[in-house]
Amino acid sequence: MERRTRLRMFAALCAVIAIAAVSFGAPRVRDAVDGVDDEVALDTPGEYQQPADDAPVSGGDVGDPLPSVEVLATDGTGVLTGDLIGQPMVMNLWFSACPPCAREMPEFAAVESDVGEQVRFVGVNPIDDVERMLSFAVSTGVEYELLRDPLGRFTDALGTVSFPLTVFVAADGTVLDRTGVLTEDQLRDRISELFEIEMGV
Repeated sequence: MERRTRLRMFAALCAVIAIAAVSFGAPRVRDAVDGVDDEVALDTPGEYQQPADDAPVSGGDVGDPLPSVEVLATDGTGVLTGDLIGQPMVMNLWFSACPPCAREMPEFAAVESDVGEQVRFVGVNPIDDVERMLSFAVSTGVEYELLRDPLGRFTDALGTVSFPLTVFVAADGTVLDRTGVLTEDQLRDRISELFEIEMGV
């Protein structure tokens, strides 16, 4: 009887600790540079996204103009996201310690190699330093434009709640769609539908 009571007390203590951990919450994704958060946000069955806790929603919704804030080129030069507008654009927010980001990047690279002359692809990374960002991109076959968002200005302006986040932007700067994890086929379908571009097989 005494052993059973001790087991019940131990189980109750574990439950209290678990509740406290959940209510405390995870740190913002920009502070989780050294590891991958164990929590995930459900996307589609069998897929998940890396959460970005407490991210404010302040713009970049479908139908809105793309937020124009300063991010950094790989050489450290400031770049306004508004200055990227001018042709259909696919913007992918990612970082190297995000497993679903890593899974979809080779597929983005494959699509960009087919339609890169008609659609501008831009990767935006709020976490990694330049060396880590570039070496990881190379390992996944990504050769398109990469920008850093170390202060999280663009990430916050989009109200990012999980990674990866892909934003489809019209040539006039209007956000046409935003979504999470995409397969190569899904990415091709979105580009074809939103930008009315015929995709190769």
